[in-house]
Amino acid sequence: MPTTKKTLMFLSSFFTSLGSFIVICSILGTQAWITSTIAVRDSASNGTIFIAYGLFRGESNQELSHGLAEPKKKFAVLEILNNSSQKTLHSVTILFLVLSLITSLLSSGFTFYNSISNPYQTFLGPMGVYTWNGLSASFVFVTMILFVANTQSNQLSEELFHMLYPATASKGTTHSYGYSFWLILLVILLNIVTVTIIIFYQKARYQRKQEQRKPMEYAPRDGILF
Repeated sequence: MPTTKKTLMFLSSFFTSLGSFIVICSILGTQAWITSTIAVRDSASNGTIFIAYGLFRGESNQELSHGLAEPKKKFAVLEILNNSSQKTLHSVTILFLVLSLITSLLSSGFTFYNSISNPYQTFLGPMGVYTWNGLSASFVFVTMILFVANTQSNQLSEELFHMLYPATASKGTTHSYGYSFWLILLVILLNIVTVTIIIFYQKARYQRKQEQRKPMEYAPRDGILF
């Protein structure tokens, strides 16, 4: 059976890993990833179109100073996109976030297992926890980079705009990233905290072993003189 200290430290890591898993579920389930503001001006209309969307669903809204505004439009991101580079990159973004979700779940399982047992296999111990958290942080960081690249360089919002309003010309686009996007940083932070806790446990365990091997070296000076 593991010591009380090991149980408490690995349980702490379990809760941070579980927190990472829950946050990623929230990121996947919420759609407040980005709001794109697109200025429109032509002979028929003049104003702004707002397109807010996440990985799966979105909504667009028109605010026109003149012209007839269309009602709000709700759409599925992958369905509305044609077989384009934007759709491909968006699909890869979702894939990496799902991979991060899986590795966070594995980290939760490994940390909980270590809190109730002393595994003989090296990979089932701290090494496995390091691996899964490293992969989770890497996958979710790549997710962030891919999404930004798809919206900024690959003009994902502009492509959605052309699919939703094919007869309207745009004059410029600005982007504002929402809380669903910024929660990715919280996932990375939780992964770092999980690894840090295990590192402290490993360091304390190493020092305890050193004390057991060399008791005289760590004994009080008065005891040695006696």
